[in-house]
Amino acid sequence: MRRRELIILLGGSIACSFVAPARAQQAAKVPLVGILTPSANEASPQVEAFRRGMRDLGYTEGQTVKIVLRKADGDFTTLPRLAAELVSIPVDVIVTDTTSATEAAFGATRTIPIVMGATGGDPVALGLAKSMARPGGNVTGLLLRSSELNPKRLELLKQAVRGISRVAVLFNPTSAMGPPGLQATRDAAKILGIEVSAVAAATPAEVRALQPDAIASVDGLMVLPDGMVWQNRAMILALAAAARKPAIYPEREYADDGGLIAYGANVPEHFRLAAGYVDRILRGANPAELPIDQSTKLDFIVNLRTAKALGLSVSADFLSGAGEVIE
Repeated sequence: MRRRELIILLGGSIACSFVAPARAQQAAKVPLVGILTPSANEASPQVEAFRRGMRDLGYTEGQTVKIVLRKADGDFTTLPRLAAELVSIPVDVIVTDTTSATEAAFGATRTIPIVMGATGGDPVALGLAKSMARPGGNVTGLLLRSSELNPKRLELLKQAVRGISRVAVLFNPTSAMGPPGLQATRDAAKILGIEVSAVAAATPAEVRALQPDAIASVDGLMVLPDGMVWQNRAMILALAAAARKPAIYPEREYADDGGLIAYGANVPEHFRLAAGYVDRILRGANPAELPIDQSTKLDFIVNLRTAKALGLSVSADFLSGAGEVIE
């Protein structure tokens, strides 16, 4: 073999040795993270918090991770179909918003990891996990401290409204959190000397059908945590305003939108923390071995503008306990 031919041959071999890894790197699969939510808003606080959490962990959307959003536009009956779409793609991880979304995702797959961003129902009681410490399946993530706070919410409403004796409790009877949450509220009401009047709404149509006279005979309103109700909170807030009733709600968005008091878990914070679970799973962690956790961050917000509109005087002591006062 001539010297010139040998040089060309060796040069080609060296070039191939560099091209092959470069092509392999280009062909490296960008992980797909699906988000399953009943929201109608692509830029919901939860989704934006998750994106922020992924950025904080060093991910660049569109380059090192792709987010595939499936939103139900408030129609919870479409969640199973949307979950099946994410599975068919397939995504590498599914992040869920609400208990209904988690159940829909679990019904669609037992192999793709599911990270609960905002699930209020007990995952063990619902059959989603074997235990909180060791889930044992494909579901892990964060559990909302939601229903367990119902007694405290009732207590706060009594502190805010002097002489309150009858409270209407709005709940979703078909929700995993609804009936147990109502019972816990009834138990707390007995201790506080408050009479509870249950108001059920299982669908947006039933929420829409509620009239001010449904709560006319009570002194206040308490809304139990539920994804469907949260999606239709504008109608609930309008109901309370029309009936001129002080009310307490389970998430800060109610107070931001004009509700009197909000006390509960910070849902966007849960989604920010859920990014950490996704990161660990994408790096090879087994969801069956990742403990289900709870965020300890709670929102306690009082909307003084609403209090003034209701002619309600809120004591300085009560306001001093709030984490935020809207004036």
